[in-house]
Amino acid sequence: MAQLIKLQDYISRYEIDLARYPTQFIRLKQNQWERIKYQWQTGETIERWEHIEEEVQEEKKKSLFQKLFPFKKDVPEEEQEDIEKVTISNEWATEGHSHQEEDTTLNFEPNLVYTPKTLEELKKMFIDQFFHFQMKWASSTLREKSYVDPKFMRDTLLRSMLQTLPDNYLVFYYPILRVKKAPIELDIIIMTPTECLCITVLEQESQAVYIANSERFWLKKDGKNEKKVLSPLIQLNRMEKVVEQIFHQNNIELPIRKVLLTRNGYIDYPGTMYGISFVDKRKFPEWMAQLKHSVSPMKHMQIRGAQAILNTVQTTSFHRDIWNTENKED
Repeated sequence: MAQLIKLQDYISRYEIDLARYPTQFIRLKQNQWERIKYQWQTGETIERWEHIEEEVQEEKKKSLFQKLFPFKKDVPEEEQEDIEKVTISNEWATEGHSHQEEDTTLNFEPNLVYTPKTLEELKKMFIDQFFHFQMKWASSTLREKSYVDPKFMRDTLLRSMLQTLPDNYLVFYYPILRVKKAPIELDIIIMTPTECLCITVLEQESQAVYIANSERFWLKKDGKNEKKVLSPLIQLNRMEKVVEQIFHQNNIELPIRKVLLTRNGYIDYPGTMYGISFVDKRKFPEWMAQLKHSVSPMKHMQIRGAQAILNTVQTTSFHRDIWNTENKED
């Protein structure tokens, strides 16, 4: 599951300590998955799950489980694959430093709201609950909180990206940056271990066809209807320039790749364009599958690049005391 480190201008935990929270995210998700899977297999509720990493202790625990719960659910071999496990590279992760941003309201403890019949159903329940937890991390800290527009909870592209892409991907979703003291809203930025993806989305009428006519205007065909629209490449190139400038100012050496994306339409662009991938309804499944199978651990340059962008974001939030007072008055 990709990490949502910035959503529009909402306060984010990752702004507090980017060196710490990606690691904590991965470990928390893996540990809680083990806990809820164990609960589903044995029927035993665990109030506090301590993840044991040493193989010897793990084997002892497994042996004890078998003695105590001889009739636990058998999981078919084809369902044995767990929630992804991502290597945490010591190249960038920092350990051992204390931080006061711990808040029980932001801890994640999945619940079996019903009894899934298969491991796949259990995974679906788990990642759906984890999505809500991610939204909390991307909109609040111990002291501050941002109002989240309900549309993001229903945003299928956001949910699809977070639930499909690997843990080592860092996502900026329509972040608002301050460039030369002026707010600029970008589209989607995904920091992978090896590159930065700048993504502009075209999703209006289903089955619409976008035809490149000129550098400034394109033609959108929806059935018998035709309409001239501003070229989406203008916004995409603008986003690339902003990110490129930030990287240059901070000595970030990370390639930038531009993507024009539509899940429900088609792009008709004659020829090819260097540095831009056109991903429409026909290519979207394959494109997502390629991104999903990333085997590289997080990289130091990836974190530096994400931090450089975070240093320029605009944030709008309320102090939690003010937020709670306003809610009591409503």
